[in-house]
Amino acid sequence: MVATAIVGSAVVGGVMASESADTAAGAQTDASNAQIAESRRQFDEIRTLMEPFVEGGTSAFGQQQAMLGISGPEAQQAAIDQLNYSPFMAESIRQGENAILQNASATGGLRGGNTQAALAQFRPQLLQQMYNQQFQNLGGLASIGQNAAAGVGNAGMQSTAQINSALQQAGAAQAQGALAQGQAWQNTLGGLTTAAGYAFAPQPATTTGWGGSSLWV
Repeated sequence: MVATAIVGSAVVGGVMASESADTAAGAQTDASNAQIAESRRQFDEIRTLMEPFVEGGTSAFGQQQAMLGISGPEAQQAAIDQLNYSPFMAESIRQGENAILQNASATGGLRGGNTQAALAQFRPQLLQQMYNQQFQNLGGLASIGQNAAAGVGNAGMQSTAQINSALQQAGAAQAQGALAQGQAWQNTLGGLTTAAGYAFAPQPATTTGWGGSSLWV
């Protein structure tokens, strides 16, 4: 009876300890998986928020390259034409030429050579001025896009670090769980060995003494 009780206790204890270790490892693994999912969600959210700025900056940088002729002469001419024939350019020319003519009319030099020279120089100068301003504006957009891309890169590195940490924690938990299960069954085996030793150990012999009483020999 004693051996049976030892065996039962050892087996039940081993099963409970093994299940407890497995549950703890599973809980840690679930927590790590949740952390990984949240890290990825946050990174995706940041990337989505930054995407318009990255795309805008990339496009602006491409237009700068076209204006400088880096993308080829055809692309450069297209960039200049786009600027030269833009509504903003047309309105600036209209207002500027009107101002020159009004000033000449007020001073009596409407048909003078100075007025004609001013009109002839006005458009090229305005185009050059607008070209420089456009290039600076595109540079500002390109810088914003660069900063946004760097922000996405930093967020990606942070997310990677968090995910790697969570994976390490999950791996450590599973390893500890496996070791704990192994230890639990090792303890169980030890209990069974103890029970077996007790069951098969030689028992003290008894004999009957005077009056029918049992005596240990």
